[in-house]
Amino acid sequence: MTGISIYLTIILAPLITSITTGIFGVKLGKTFSHSFTILGVLIATICSYIVLYQVQIEHHVYNGALYTWLTVGTQTISVGILIDTLTSIMLVVVTSVSLMVHIYTIGYMAHEEGYERFFSYISLFTFMMIMLVTSNNFVQLFFGWEGVGLVSYLLIGFYYKKESAIFANLKAFLINRIGDLGFLLGIALVFMYCGSLYYTDVFAKLHTIRFDILFGTNWNIITVMCILLFIGAMGKSAQFPLHVWLPDSMEGPTPISALIHAATMVTAGIFMVARLSPMYNLSETALSVIIYAGGINCFFLGILGIIQNDIKRVVAYSTLSQLGYMTVALGCGAYSVAIFHLMTHAFFKGLLFLAAGSVIVAMHHEQDMRKMGGLAKYMPVTYITMLIGSLAVVGIPPFAGFFSKDMILSSAVIAYHNHIPGASFAVFTTYASIFITALYSFRLLFMTFHGKERFLDESHHHNHEDNKHHASHKPRESPFVITLPLVLMAIPSIIVGGLCLIGFVTGKFVFGSVFNVSWIVNGFKEEAPSAIEMIKESVIHLPLYIGLSGLLVAYIFYKNPNISNKFVQSIKPIYNILDKKYYMDDLYIKVLMPCGRILGKFLWNIGDIFIIDGLLVNGSANLINRYSKILRKIQNGFINSYAIFMIFGVIIMLTFCTNLIFG
Repeated sequence: MTGISIYLTIILAPLITSITTGIFGVKLGKTFSHSFTILGVLIATICSYIVLYQVQIEHHVYNGALYTWLTVGTQTISVGILIDTLTSIMLVVVTSVSLMVHIYTIGYMAHEEGYERFFSYISLFTFMMIMLVTSNNFVQLFFGWEGVGLVSYLLIGFYYKKESAIFANLKAFLINRIGDLGFLLGIALVFMYCGSLYYTDVFAKLHTIRFDILFGTNWNIITVMCILLFIGAMGKSAQFPLHVWLPDSMEGPTPISALIHAATMVTAGIFMVARLSPMYNLSETALSVIIYAGGINCFFLGILGIIQNDIKRVVAYSTLSQLGYMTVALGCGAYSVAIFHLMTHAFFKGLLFLAAGSVIVAMHHEQDMRKMGGLAKYMPVTYITMLIGSLAVVGIPPFAGFFSKDMILSSAVIAYHNHIPGASFAVFTTYASIFITALYSFRLLFMTFHGKERFLDESHHHNHEDNKHHASHKPRESPFVITLPLVLMAIPSIIVGGLCLIGFVTGKFVFGSVFNVSWIVNGFKEEAPSAIEMIKESVIHLPLYIGLSGLLVAYIFYKNPNISNKFVQSIKPIYNILDKKYYMDDLYIKVLMPCGRILGKFLWNIGDIFIIDGLLVNGSANLINRYSKILRKIQNGFINSYAIFMIFGVIIMLTFCTNLIFG
């Protein structure tokens, strides 16, 4: 299978299985639903690996239209496919993680209502993400962009009878609309100044508009485009201050946390900026904005993970922090490194979410880590795989996260030496975040798998009504259908970083698709070592010891709760700020929402009632009514009146003609 047929297979296989399962799944049963959707994603995954080989080894690149969707004047918008080095990597990441999530869901959702509907949703989500990464124009990119947002709304609110889930999916939907408004305005500016919405045409036009100014301002047009498009990325990739939806999205089932928050939706913004690297390379101001956004995410939002007690929320704040690392890499102009960390993060963060879900199943859907402990001996496979994921996210060699994170640190240092605005902030936040990451990751590990079995203490407090979620038996290892994806995700979490290091640092794996800025290219030529050299040199570099110190502090606090309690009491005001999540939710709910209502009511009264209804609709009708009353007096039915008007008409015409001829 070659050419367009294999590309269409990757795109359509998840869509066909999603539609079929959505319509007929309930009638055909659970076995058909999960088997058919898994088959579709499996086919897409196999084809994605074939495409990866064709692109990376045989250098087959494709950019073409499937069919014309819209023609306006001289502008034609087509549904097209762009298969290049970046697309091939993203396809493998998206389909691989999606396949593991599909298999895992069989065990996790076995006893849930809406089983068939859930499989239909996750296959549809996979299709939308594939459409996003294979797009060759901004319109199709926007379609996939909005598509993943819509399906994530359905998935986060899957438990539609649960009030907190409904609040969470509405919150995610509305916050993303804020970012998408900026994204849409950015696309509009691209079309206005470049005259096209196809990537290749836009990139060819950039140098002719490089110094153009946005009308009515003194702002560089490319900078404005880049910042507006990045606002869209801030929503999808949960960058401060549009991050508030992501922790609440944990209300959805755990497989969704792995699918949406590890490899796909939240990395859409990272992918978009990397795809548009020729544009972002022309705006140092936009890159500085991105650096600051990423630095805030990786450090200040990572801190919030330390005080969480919900096992999924700890991993969710870890996602916010790791997205910050990727964004810092983008801001430093090291786009290939951002994609490198996107790939490694997809595997180890997906692993962490799935392992957390395994714990939740074993604990009969209990998510509070304070009611766990001592699970290592009951769940050895889950424990080992979560340990691997934790070591990878901290960046301990030789695990995958070590290589990608270390290259992000190097990128920040190179940007700092080249005096890039914001680079010093990025260096501080990325290094400090290593300690924070180790602290919350191993706090989770110690509280969940080590020490006293606190779930035994809690068992006396559950009444008979809780038996659905709290059975009498002790926790036990999850079934094979859950542990198999954990093992398969753990393998790349160990090896993929070292295997892919040189390909991403040199840019070979994204050659022709992603273009690092000059200072990063030159810096990597001088400083990028091999995987073995990086592991050897890590023992004399600071990041390893920062991570180990975080692990040590987590162990001390875990072994001596009195120390951690006293420390919390000593910083109570700071702790309260962290507990309130920097009051960002209060800002949105208590300040921005009331202001929005006031503004909306004002615009409704002025714009809708006064201008549209009052002046345009009712006003024009009243005007016509008044004039018609005057004109009706002329139409009185008397012949002598009509004769008088005819005579006056003839006189006016003669006067006009006389003046025209003689004068």
